[in-house]
Amino acid sequence: MQRYLEDFTLGETWTSREVVLSEEDIIRYARENDPQPIHTDPVAAAQGRFGTVIASGWQLAALSMRLFIEAGGYGDTPVIGLGIEDLRWRRPVRPGDRLQVSREVVGVEHSATRPGFGVIRTGVTMRNQKAEVVMTLATLGQVPARPAP
Repeated sequence: MQRYLEDFTLGETWTSREVVLSEEDIIRYARENDPQPIHTDPVAAAQGRFGTVIASGWQLAALSMRLFIEAGGYGDTPVIGLGIEDLRWRRPVRPGDRLQVSREVVGVEHSATRPGFGVIRTGVTMRNQKAEVVMTLATLGQVPARPAP
């Protein structure tokens, strides 16, 4: 279903399904995108401060986007990503951690320069199975405004 800027409300939330990251998931992503030993080498990582491989923060950010879209996200509304703000990796994610993402609309505004569009700001929080926050960020997305009648 197509939604317009005016259809989004402050406080609207989405919650994703849970996902478990295996050691294989972590290593595969890291080998392709963030090839540091703490993410790719179980033997080296075992000697490090976390005692195991941990997920790349970039893997978590990408996973949060996938889970958001799967949860319904913006539906059929074409959204152009304008950026992220305040990206923070709060806790390490280890193999076997069960992750869930929630998003909340924290801002809805019409564009001052593009009258046919507006910006949706969402606050994103990823938690593990213990309800500990492992990542937070804010996203900015451009969405179409409702056409004039």
